[in-house]
Amino acid sequence: MSVLQNERGFTLIELVMVIVILGILAAFALPRFAGLEVEARTAAVNGLAGSVRAAAAIAHSKSLAQGLAEGASVTLEGQVVTMDNFYPTADAPGIVAALQDTTGFTFAAGAFTKNGATTPASCSVAYAAAAVNGSPTITVVTTGC
Repeated sequence: MSVLQNERGFTLIELVMVIVILGILAAFALPRFAGLEVEARTAAVNGLAGSVRAAAAIAHSKSLAQGLAEGASVTLEGQVVTMDNFYPTADAPGIVAALQDTTGFTFAAGAFTKNGATTPASCSVAYAAAAVNGSPTITVVTTGC
């Protein structure tokens, strides 16, 4: 009797059962991973909101530290940022230039909307320029992410 005659592999039924069990596990796991898309877009919007706040604060600080006149532009990392009331304006030469990188977002009419969102208008960060002696208003909406 040789060694090869004593060795056996898996039967067809055992292999089918393993495949069925893996399929059941995948069916339960898939919805959990699919739900992460919404959470990822929401996190990206919240992250951009923090970046908008920081960029506005940095531009404001630089304007004050340099003793610039109201409305004078500042330069951040080689980018000229237009200012109004000592904060970036709500347009591309203002807050978008201060941010420098808005990958994954589209900017229009003072708002950054997340690309790929279910309802883009409801997955956004809005930036409204500062009023006289005030600070800018930053509004975050994540209901449609």
